[in-house]
Amino acid sequence: MSLRNRELLNLVVVGALTALGFASVYIARQSVVSTASLSYAAFFLALYLVAHLVARYAVPYADPYLLPIAALLTAVGLTEIYRIHPGDAFRQGVWIIIAVGVFAGTLWALRRDYRRLESYKYIFGLTAIGLLVLPALPGLGTTVNGARLWIHFGSLQFQPGEIAKLCLIVFLAGYLREKREVLAQGRLKDFGPLLVIWGGAMLVLVETNDLGSALLYFGIFLAMLYVATGRPLFTGIGLALFLAGSYFIYTKVSHVHERVTIWLHPWTDHKVYCALTGHPALRQDCGSYQLVKSLYSVANGSWFGTGLGKETLETTSGHPLIPYLNTDFIYSALAQGLGLIGISALLLLFMVFVLRGMRIALLADDGFSKLAAAGLTFGFALQTFIIVGGILRIIPLTGITLPFVSYGGSSVVANFVLLAGLLLISNRANAPRQA
Repeated sequence: MSLRNRELLNLVVVGALTALGFASVYIARQSVVSTASLSYAAFFLALYLVAHLVARYAVPYADPYLLPIAALLTAVGLTEIYRIHPGDAFRQGVWIIIAVGVFAGTLWALRRDYRRLESYKYIFGLTAIGLLVLPALPGLGTTVNGARLWIHFGSLQFQPGEIAKLCLIVFLAGYLREKREVLAQGRLKDFGPLLVIWGGAMLVLVETNDLGSALLYFGIFLAMLYVATGRPLFTGIGLALFLAGSYFIYTKVSHVHERVTIWLHPWTDHKVYCALTGHPALRQDCGSYQLVKSLYSVANGSWFGTGLGKETLETTSGHPLIPYLNTDFIYSALAQGLGLIGISALLLLFMVFVLRGMRIALLADDGFSKLAAAGLTFGFALQTFIIVGGILRIIPLTGITLPFVSYGGSSVVANFVLLAGLLLISNRANAPRQA
């Protein structure tokens, strides 16, 4: 079976699973199977068949599993978003259409040779800096949950950090390929770029009040630096610098301090000052309310879950049990509905995506492609770890989205561009060589 036929077969399976998921939610909400659930699934499958047709002609030798995995993750997220808020599911569906269109356009535009992007590496670097600065501009940036990660244009909100991440990876892939021999020598003056990007990560942390974003950008840099130089010392020094800088900012920035305190001590048996109300309260009833309710939701799923559509998402008074459930905490809702076994299967999908991405990096035969594939894959893996780890209290909670699953237009568009990048690199690595 050819690679593209294998991809097509997997997409048909994803379409069937999507129909079952929407039907399950419809039954749970309305006690009937509506034709609307099947029409949602049919439209979803048709959309990805269009993406498949573009991939069949633009990247015929690309990995056959990445697109079906992305489709299944998107379907799971869209199904759960519909369960949480049907109106948001419609808006997310529109963004998925836009994302697939951008995905197809990226494949078609770069199908001949994506490596020409390397010639514009400094433009990508400056673009990344500009995008990261945007939320700090007065009148443009928006603070949500204490983190300043969004910009707004009228009623439209956009998270520029998602696109900045991709621009940063293209810049680093080009820069590190050019300087890898010099950096590998390990001279003291060669630590300059490391210190500059460390300083940038610290500025992002201060600007956005979000530890997760700084960790994501700096983690991508360290991973790509290691791939380029093979020097674990650089990675160790960089990690030590990040931890030292984070501790300093933890002592100086109140929001970061509060996030770490909530992570370490989400429950209290005595009342503490609540910044939300201005009055003393138990921490689990104020600052750590979301995290605590999220942990209860995950535990409530037990082994096999309550079933999709049967999650407890509201209080008895009709208010959301966990605020921002369809963005920051969608993993909690899925863990309750699918249970430990089901959510482990979902995490396995993320792991397979990462393994396929690393395989692409290993097969790539030029430095730029190898570094770009490694950066895209590690960024995807680290972003998944940061949000899941935060929800499970492994690390402090941040406002990063779960790739392909969480509600958010800028996130889903950026992830489909990431997917297109991996398919382009995979296609070149697998294409037969001319004698």
